[in-house]
Amino acid sequence: MASTLDLTPRATARGVGSNADTIAPVYAYTAAGSAFERATRPDYFGWLEHVRAAAGCTRPIRLAGQLLTVEQGTGRVLEQRDTDAMPDAAIYTACGNRRATVCPSCAQTYQRDAYQLLRAGLIGGKGVPETVSEHPAVFPTFTAPSFGPVHVRVVKRHTCANRKRCDCRAEPCHARRDTGLCPHGRPAVCWARHEPGDAVLGHPLCLDCYDHDHQVVWNLYSGELWHRTKQAAERHLAKLARRRGIPRVRVVTAAGNVRKVPPVRLSHGKAAEFQARGAVHFHALVRLDGVDPDDPTAVVPPPAGFTVADLRDALRHAAEQVAFATPGHPDRPGGWPIAWGEQVDIRPISLTGRGEVTDSMVAGYLAKYATKSTEVTGHRSVRLNADTIGDYADPDGDHTARLIDACWRIGRPTGTPVPLSQRPRDHRPRPGFVQRWQCPDCGTHTRYPACPVCVAQRQAALDTGPVKPATANPYARLRRWAHMLGFGGHFLTKARRYSVTFQLLRDTRVTFRRHEDQDHEQPGALRAVDHHDDTTLIVGTLTFAGVGWHTTGDALLANTAAALARERRTTGREELAHELSTTCADAAPAAA
Repeated sequence: MASTLDLTPRATARGVGSNADTIAPVYAYTAAGSAFERATRPDYFGWLEHVRAAAGCTRPIRLAGQLLTVEQGTGRVLEQRDTDAMPDAAIYTACGNRRATVCPSCAQTYQRDAYQLLRAGLIGGKGVPETVSEHPAVFPTFTAPSFGPVHVRVVKRHTCANRKRCDCRAEPCHARRDTGLCPHGRPAVCWARHEPGDAVLGHPLCLDCYDHDHQVVWNLYSGELWHRTKQAAERHLAKLARRRGIPRVRVVTAAGNVRKVPPVRLSHGKAAEFQARGAVHFHALVRLDGVDPDDPTAVVPPPAGFTVADLRDALRHAAEQVAFATPGHPDRPGGWPIAWGEQVDIRPISLTGRGEVTDSMVAGYLAKYATKSTEVTGHRSVRLNADTIGDYADPDGDHTARLIDACWRIGRPTGTPVPLSQRPRDHRPRPGFVQRWQCPDCGTHTRYPACPVCVAQRQAALDTGPVKPATANPYARLRRWAHMLGFGGHFLTKARRYSVTFQLLRDTRVTFRRHEDQDHEQPGALRAVDHHDDTTLIVGTLTFAGVGWHTTGDALLANTAAALARERRTTGREELAHELSTTCADAAPAAA
């Protein structure tokens, strides 16, 4: 591309050419101006080092206070640091939000942690025994049933190399010979071949025919449906073990009781994904484990004879058999049926890297969807209340607005309060003293009309009781999760024995970052405080000071520095992978 720089100066101003090196005016109220002002300060590089932990975050948390390093044995304060002496008089920490649309940097960290967590449950490592790679494992996908016809894009045979950029010819959306109308007078067919980015994908053919109430209730009870499905699959495997003559295992509980449990159990890692129509479906990694009678918490292989086919049959049988009805509601006294849809896909997982579904592929797939939410439906909002529900809910609006309206309408209070005049009244004794009497409950002799001991015990029981009584309406949670279209579960869950926890991965990363600079220090280098981590304790009295960067210029500089650091790490990771692959390729002929 040719340069547009004018090499011939023109005297448009006194003594200044058009290509002269001039400094444009900098305004502090702009992002560039505030960034220029920050970069010209003498403590700029110290500020960059101070905010490095939260540099890529879009909404960092600012904390103010002091940090004390205390010796555990004597209680002596070894070091005291106040945030007043730090840049911006605050400590910046990342927000830790998992949603990529809210904070891409924190979502990337969460996604990588989720990948390591899910993959460790398949191949071992990070505290998980490596023998799990020998356990049968499958990758099932459970979808929601149909609540009405929606616009879809179906490709029966893919000829593209990349599904993300699929340009294959799709089938007609809803092709029918009888081009009739629905009961509301709208066409019940669609002959269009939709493109991947078509805005109508997931929208009903007729908004009035679509059962929005059933969908939001299904989203609400989808977690319970998964729980029952896993229990049904474990019962199916227990019956299979009994038919094969495998005895039950005797284990000792924490209370010292002896129980007999089935010899096999399931461990899973599950990710929830929103479809374009606003219904949730689940992708899971299900692993078959055995039971150790000496250590019930240990991860051991299942008994000999159990294969991937047994695990697949158990999950398919459970998905077809499990169904239940929700409690009654004034809008539907019989409740809504909850069951899985017809599209249940269960694939075996290959740990050799050559199969159709590999461990790294499914771990990355689930980790990617763990950072998403309702963005695919076009709806983004925070938790809704009575003041903001009118901005999003509309019974006559589009598909998403009707789903939110269904959540708010079904989650309304359904109990009829009893008028105050008709409520039963407790007996209130008259003030003053009465003849001496003995309480039949506690035996106290008193001249008060009511026993003071029993009254005190009753008041103590009331004080220790729950402050918020349990609601009798099981659909009340729909209002709390209206912004999530009724789904109130977490987008990434796992069984306790499947893998390690996020907390362990985060603690390991914090420990590494604390000691990575010490590895490059000289042996005789002096530090402000020289102590061992196992004998000291850091006590922080920090308070919340705010959210976000002080100026847009600070955000620009911090995010740019973090982006450059991520690019360097990515380049280094690619170079390391290239060197390892080259080394392995060179060593293979020598080993042969």
